Amino acid sequence: MGSWLTVTRGTAPLLVSIPHTGIDLAGLENRLVSPWLGRRDADWWIDKLYDFAEDLGATVVHTAISRTVIDVNRDPSGASLYPGQATTGLCPTETFDGDPLYREGEEPDASEVDERREKYFVPYHAALQAEIDRLRAFHRNIVVYDCHSIRSVLPRLFEGTLPVFNLGTNDGKSADPDLQAMVGQILAETGETFVVNGRFKGGWITRHFGRPQNGVHALQMELSNRGYMREPEGKGAPDNWPVPYDADFAAPIRVTLKKILETAIVWARG
Repeated sequence: MGSWLTVTRGTAPLLVSIPHTGIDLAGLENRLVSPWLGRRDADWWIDKLYDFAEDLGATVVHTAISRTVIDVNRDPSGASLYPGQATTGLCPTETFDGDPLYREGEEPDASEVDERREKYFVPYHAALQAEIDRLRAFHRNIVVYDCHSIRSVLPRLFEGTLPVFNLGTNDGKSADPDLQAMVGQILAETGETFVVNGRFKGGWITRHFGRPQNGVHALQMELSNRGYMREPEGKGAPDNWPVPYDADFAAPIRVTLKKILETAIVWARG
């Protein structure tokens, strides 16, 4: 495994995937419009937000490579996960807002995309599969929990303001309905805005690994940034984005997230 890929093994029936907190641009800095722009769409501080997962006995798989280099939560063929809707690709050439990431003529060609796929995407997914297989050897059911966050207002991707909690199970195909209902109940009890299988139904990780019939139940949690940080208005600029991590501000949402992971473990042990 490269230094960019971290696997922390636990024994609970829970695998936590953290695919989008990476800010390592893998040497692309001089080809990008700016390194800041190349990192803007990271899922900022999600690794800190869920740092309690290891204490619960969860296995955690994490990549330090930026989604600008390659997005390990996209279809490796490059096909859109949300046909007809704006989204970013396997090796994005623009930000969520539609701003170009690369200087003119510096975009990756097909062979470079293939190279990045082999170097970063394939090992990340191999690590997920290996840990799923390891955990399934001694648990009848396991939960794969894929952690994400995004800005609360992104007109190019969705209308209005995104709910704080966005739970995705690929329209119920990636997880048992009882598990989905239990997590949905926890979200309802927070009093915060939430939706199940709304704009974000789950990316490639949720859709590819979620096989309830095989004892693998995948959930994607997309959090709006305002739920755990003092999110500025607008796109954010180098002087105010990312907002530094504030443990006190994030404490309330961490209580909910911990309850969700604990519930997933109890449910899987059934």
